[in-house]
Amino acid sequence: MNAKLIQATDIASGTFSLLFVATLAATVLLLMGTGWVSKKWKLPVALAGLVTLASTVHYFEASQIWLATGQMPAIYRYIAWFVTMPLQVMTLYFFVGAMAPLSTWLFWRLLVVSVVMVLARYMGETSLMYPALGFLIGLVAWLYILGEVFFGRMGEVSAKSANFSVHRGYFWLRLIITMGWAVYPLCYFIVGFAGGVAENKLNVAYNLADLVNQIAFALAILTAAMKDSGSNR
Repeated sequence: MNAKLIQATDIASGTFSLLFVATLAATVLLLMGTGWVSKKWKLPVALAGLVTLASTVHYFEASQIWLATGQMPAIYRYIAWFVTMPLQVMTLYFFVGAMAPLSTWLFWRLLVVSVVMVLARYMGETSLMYPALGFLIGLVAWLYILGEVFFGRMGEVSAKSANFSVHRGYFWLRLIITMGWAVYPLCYFIVGFAGGVAENKLNVAYNLADLVNQIAFALAILTAAMKDSGSNR
């Protein structure tokens, strides 16, 4: 453990520590939650727990790096996003799949597109490809995911669901993927094309976005699953 203390004015360090504690608590809750829900909900709840577990490991390491160096190289964030963002898309797939069957082809499309989304942003941000090209590919991939979520088979299944708690849970998940995930391309655009921003402010924005996009996402899954399980007893 790094013995360096967090200063009261170091908001960025505070958010790194906040995310570590919050994701750890959420992971414990979600893994316990697999025992509170019916069989059909165990997989999406467990996957949500894997998302927060991966984020816990990332934020433990990231908080130490930030305290020691005052920097957060892009590769550390993208390593975490390579795991958490495709996992979140898969969690959403299995969440909807608990209501009605979904095609295997849809699963693979979503998995590949979510990986491409993160990879393109990483390559653009680190100049492994033209930053504008990386931004555009990442943006198109994200919009494709939104198209599937709103207008594809998953949206149809949710719209036909008679269970209000599940339908409302899908509404919140869809809102997080739309509004919450918008922070990432927005920060990319500001850093790459709009003159940039101080690194501590950028990290605060990313950390708070992860707080909503990962923890609120996972808790929405658990809440809907528990309510549906309770109503079927």
